Amino acid sequence: MRVMTNSIPQTERRRDALSKERIVEAAIEILDSSGESGLTFRALAARLATGSGAIYWHVANKDELLAAATDHIVARVMAEMAKSPGPREAVRTIALGVFDAIDVHPWVGAQMQRAPWHTSMLQIFDSLGRQLEALGVPQAAQFDAATALLSYILGVAGQNASNARMHGQDPDRAGVLAKTAAHWAQLDAEEYPFVTKVAHQMNDHDDTAQFLAGIDLILAGIEALR
Repeated sequence: MRVMTNSIPQTERRRDALSKERIVEAAIEILDSSGESGLTFRALAARLATGSGAIYWHVANKDELLAAATDHIVARVMAEMAKSPGPREAVRTIALGVFDAIDVHPWVGAQMQRAPWHTSMLQIFDSLGRQLEALGVPQAAQFDAATALLSYILGVAGQNASNARMHGQDPDRAGVLAKTAAHWAQLDAEEYPFVTKVAHQMNDHDDTAQFLAGIDLILAGIEALR
């Protein structure tokens, strides 16, 4: 007597088990390891052990997939922001979250710059604006203040990610900084008075601490508007 195990074909069970969340998570893994050029529906199908058609059922094209992957990363930042005890701390949490996210996932910064109207960018901008409103910034100044914060966050985070791609594979980052500091120190002090004076700080500065110091400087200026 034959035992009936499951009458649903294997391909159909696999398609039922596939979800947009699984697809996005797999896409993030490919983006982190191979960059945007490595993210193809063929590579995604191979990673998920499914067919391209099953993926197209959930995601229409690569642009939609990139947007969904970026939204997924930014959603984590917003979840951390919600735990902040006050608006000033929330701004710093958003800033640091985006900074770290772009450091780990450089493609996130490129995607947000390329498509500033997408959900992830709007969420960050809206959240910054709400925190500034809670800080008592006059309504007439909120747009400029939120834009200044967003521009600084994305600009510095993007530059940091770019530097990491250039020197991140070099295990001697301290050596790179030391060489830069030594070069600055040897410049003509009359031609570059400030650079030569701060050369020693290049040798041992912390990128994250310096980034947050910039956020605090901008917040101090914004808070003065009250």
